[in-house]
Amino acid sequence: MSAGERRRRKPEELRSHRWFGVDDLRSFGHRSRSYQIGFAREDFAGKPVIGIINTWSDINPCHTHFRQRAEEVKRGVWQAGGFPLELPAISLSEPFQKPSTMLYRNLLAMETEEMLRSYPIDGAVLMGGCDKTTPALIMGATSMNIPAIFMPAGPMLRGNWRGNTLGSGSDAWKYWAELRAGNIDQAAWREIEEGIARGPGHCMTMGTASTMGAIAETLGLTLPGASSIPAADSGHARMASQTGRRIVEMVWDDLKPSDILSAASFDNAVALAMAVGGSTNCIIHLVAMAARAGVDLPLSRFDEISRHVPVIANLRPNGKYLMEDFYFAGGIRALLGNLASKLKLDCLTVNGATLGANIEGAKPYNDDVIRPLDNPVAGFGGLVVLHGNLAPNGAVIKPSAADQKLLRHTGPAVVFDDYNDMAARIDDPTLDVTADSVLVLRNSGPQGGPGMPEWGQLPIPKKLLQQGVRDMVRMSDARMSGTSYGTCVLHISPESYIGGPLALVRTGDMIELNVAERRLDLKVSDAELAARRAAWVAPPPRYQRGYGVMFAQHITQAERGCDFDFLHAGAPTPEPEIH
Repeated sequence: MSAGERRRRKPEELRSHRWFGVDDLRSFGHRSRSYQIGFAREDFAGKPVIGIINTWSDINPCHTHFRQRAEEVKRGVWQAGGFPLELPAISLSEPFQKPSTMLYRNLLAMETEEMLRSYPIDGAVLMGGCDKTTPALIMGATSMNIPAIFMPAGPMLRGNWRGNTLGSGSDAWKYWAELRAGNIDQAAWREIEEGIARGPGHCMTMGTASTMGAIAETLGLTLPGASSIPAADSGHARMASQTGRRIVEMVWDDLKPSDILSAASFDNAVALAMAVGGSTNCIIHLVAMAARAGVDLPLSRFDEISRHVPVIANLRPNGKYLMEDFYFAGGIRALLGNLASKLKLDCLTVNGATLGANIEGAKPYNDDVIRPLDNPVAGFGGLVVLHGNLAPNGAVIKPSAADQKLLRHTGPAVVFDDYNDMAARIDDPTLDVTADSVLVLRNSGPQGGPGMPEWGQLPIPKKLLQQGVRDMVRMSDARMSGTSYGTCVLHISPESYIGGPLALVRTGDMIELNVAERRLDLKVSDAELAARRAAWVAPPPRYQRGYGVMFAQHITQAERGCDFDFLHAGAPTPEPEIH
């Protein structure tokens, strides 16, 4: 049923009516405290109350414009006859938060759900963009299941260094390798540092933030075209106000996430992720988001879709261009237009129209930035799922960002027990390593990191960089930044910290990677592995108190989305009778 066919709700049917519209002592208190703030009865009486979940923070550079964008969202809400209330939420700042924002994604999801449940909120605008904020906000709103719309932060402007265009993340890794190899000096490195991030917004490569914004739009949770607009563009401010206007109408129509999120919409999102050569992180987030919507999204589904959806976005780290170029080439609408034959176009979206209607007539303005299906950047999906005796529950790799010669490779393992061990030894000139070696990092998964940090793009040993080596096979139970590149096998599950096979690998063991056959195998006999397993000793818990204990007790493994087991889908929690 489209939004236009829905029965319009009456004011007394709104959730907020129980706070503001009832003639009793509790509602007296709610109204009198609203007067205390400075609101008048005309501001809130009989109007949809819109919660604006704002993840602004002084320490989140991706969201520095959110103070202003919140005001622009409010303007739209007022214009449409709603009552906006800004609700600050924890800001997950990818560049600063240690050991990983992934440790706190579920905390933001819980906070979002509980704020929407506990306050008089009829509909929500979700303001996010920095990597984990997007899935966290959507997960929380999905579980609460009131009308909600996502307002993406948008990508930052292109970076610049001595006339060279820089892409955040991707060029940091590139030039860090050149600095370690001795090909650039500290003065050049400092100039790159000062020029790579030039304004508000998330990474302007097709990293995790850009991938998740595009996924949110493809799922139908943003206004058409919203995710591609650069943060600094005036169109972004106009989109914010339009988002505010639209959420009011969604409340009257009672258009909820459960009306939009389906197995078909998640298939569309997976196809989009493949077509843009998206971040490997999106697999974990999509699995978790789907589970909140009651949709089973196994790793096998990603691999099925990857086999028939090519990479058609020519964006770093897979290709040449950046998100600003992508926006001016037509953005997500144009890419989805090229991808239409691979999509299920009858899925409903937040504007009340179908995905097919929203992309009708959309075409790229630059066929090199957004390629047609018959001239792809890569002829197969950007993400591939692997299995084998080293990854019984799965692992992932992004072949489109790897050295193609390494996608079938067998080599001896060089094992690092944890990140600190790797950092201490990787540049040791006596390290027994060659370009054929397989670098292995363990104890970096959901439990081991803790929080599954982005350590999976292990650095190339300095002595190999000086020999001209720029890629080699690397594998771990960690994640890597969506802006990263290289032949990196990630998310190996079960993780080593809980006794997964990665815990049993020893330096010198032969490891075989075969992407075409989707295999990852440790070339050690079953008997030897059994003996090693019998001798393995579980490490102590990472945390003794606080949120970390809850995280350790309830976090699921990568193939289940790293959500808390008690937050997986089922029917939304019934709302208690409110007095």
